Amino acid sequence: MSTQKTAPRIDPLTMEVVELIGTVVARYHEEYEDAAAEHTLTGAQARLLGLLSLEPLPMRRLAQKLRCEPSNVTGIVDRLEARGLVERRPDPNDRRVKLAAATAEGRQVAGSLRDSLDFAREPLAGLSATERESLRDLLRRMLGM
Repeated sequence: MSTQKTAPRIDPLTMEVVELIGTVVARYHEEYEDAAAEHTLTGAQARLLGLLSLEPLPMRRLAQKLRCEPSNVTGIVDRLEARGLVERRPDPNDRRVKLAAATAEGRQVAGSLRDSLDFAREPLAGLSATERESLRDLLRRMLGM
């Protein structure tokens, strides 16, 4: 007797949902990259700038949020700093730590970038508030939140 387990067969509805989620994610990333390019940013630069427009963050925390190596974050911050969109400043709680922070111009660019992302906003506008809440709740449940 074989002890190998066979993978459970995925039902057609689950496959369709997975494919639709994949399509939504792909479209969002494509639009995000296009919007970033309009501001002469890479997608990674735009994501980092978007995070910093909310609050200054230490480099290590940025790396965690972006799911990349701290050395990659350093390079991204260097390029954004050279453009005047980001600055480094000492952490008021621990002067050994440097925070990356969006400049006024960086916050303006991040806001403009957010405003230009219509893909998610437009289809969601076609849903009622109750439908959007249901979708949000289902997505949170899927993510274990």
